[in-house]
Amino acid sequence: MTRTTSELTDLVSRLGQPRVLVLGDLMLDRYIWGNAERISQEAPVILLRADRREERLGGASSVAMMLGALGARVEIAGLVGTDPDGLRVRAMLDASGVEHFAVLADENRPTTVKERYIGRAQQKHPQQMIRVDYETREIVSGELEDRLVRIAIERAAAADIVLVSDYDKGVCSPALLARLTEACRTMGKRIIADPLRGGDYEKYRGMSAMTPNRLEAGLATGINIVDTSSALEAAKQLRETLDLEAGIVTLDKEGMALWNETGGSLYPVRPRQVYDITGAGDMVLAVFGLALAAGADYPSAIRLANIAGGLEVEKIGVAPVTREEILADIARSESGPRRGKVRDLDELVAELEPRRATGQRIVFTNGCFDILHAGHVQYLAESRAQGEILVVGLNSDASVRGLKGPTRPVNSEEARGIVLEALEAVDHVVVFNEATPLELIRAIRPDVLVKGADYSRTSVVGGDFVESYGGRVHLADLRPGVSSTRILQRLGAA
Repeated sequence: MTRTTSELTDLVSRLGQPRVLVLGDLMLDRYIWGNAERISQEAPVILLRADRREERLGGASSVAMMLGALGARVEIAGLVGTDPDGLRVRAMLDASGVEHFAVLADENRPTTVKERYIGRAQQKHPQQMIRVDYETREIVSGELEDRLVRIAIERAAAADIVLVSDYDKGVCSPALLARLTEACRTMGKRIIADPLRGGDYEKYRGMSAMTPNRLEAGLATGINIVDTSSALEAAKQLRETLDLEAGIVTLDKEGMALWNETGGSLYPVRPRQVYDITGAGDMVLAVFGLALAAGADYPSAIRLANIAGGLEVEKIGVAPVTREEILADIARSESGPRRGKVRDLDELVAELEPRRATGQRIVFTNGCFDILHAGHVQYLAESRAQGEILVVGLNSDASVRGLKGPTRPVNSEEARGIVLEALEAVDHVVVFNEATPLELIRAIRPDVLVKGADYSRTSVVGGDFVESYGGRVHLADLRPGVSSTRILQRLGAA
């Protein structure tokens, strides 16, 4: 293990349970899923037949939820309306273990809600059709602002660090942030902000650090950030002009640029399979703040935040990342790049759940795939067309021998897995040792179970189980006259 990975592993092990105060704009993210069936007769718009509704915490409340999942003791300060959505946000904070004593109710503003309508075309390929926002951006002022800043300062006194999540919905007023920042500096506590997008960052003056992205930092500094040099120059300018302890610019797939008292450095990230960037900025703020609260220096906190942000973009939607996932990712980076699409069962199930939660349908099929041929390629393409994610259960070498005799397989399970990984239709491969994939099917719970048309629906292993929770069995067409056995026979005759 290299020094860097060893230090990061040690840092995760000693994160402890620091107290973190999050201040900012609380939000409720609502998703309405359905099938986009046709054009309405009332107007030239798509008719969505809704079949599922989901709610998640967003904005500052998303940061708090992520911190809770990482083991921090979290409190949040901000505003919600006196409406049912505000009650729903409080209930979800309770469920996440986040204290919300410092969340005040404002009868003059609605709880911020972002409502997304997600349509599937022909039962698949979910796409966002429209987003409807319920909000006000009126800046908090007067007696309510004074109450909020007083309670935030009071709660900051008991916290190890303060994080500001500014989504420009009115909570993070210049006067409130100035008073809170001054109080934090007096108490010797760090205060970190994820700033809004805009040109004037004066309201963050005197904070410990900020985590603007490339675009936000460019707008604030007037620097066109196109390479390492310009990123470091922007980080340096932010630090010097705003009296920050450290200037930071997040650079998505290129990592983060840091400028502090020792100078500038770029901290790269390893390549990722990006499924969804939603929530990545919140995750970076959460882990960066958590690491600093645990006593890490800026470089170590940035490295850990890079890993967590990378794990977040591999998930669909805003989904928590755990310490165990971070440790596993550190170990994988030390042992080399993850082997493409092959997963063990526990890892696979963990990866599938957040994607299932967004309405993507999981398709499962299985086989030996010993001598890959045109029939296999056609079969797997048809399987993939039944949903958004295709998981292939691959019989292990021992399983193949039990089914087909001591001369099979011709190719090892490792070689067969590598070939399957190269097929565009295949998303994941999982090896199993049993004679049938029933235990895999029970663990994965696919939405669609695919077997060849030489089976009947009643003879498909696991078919009854899949149909018991509303899934379906699909019998795929087979290419006539093509099979691994026939190919081997012809090779033997030749």
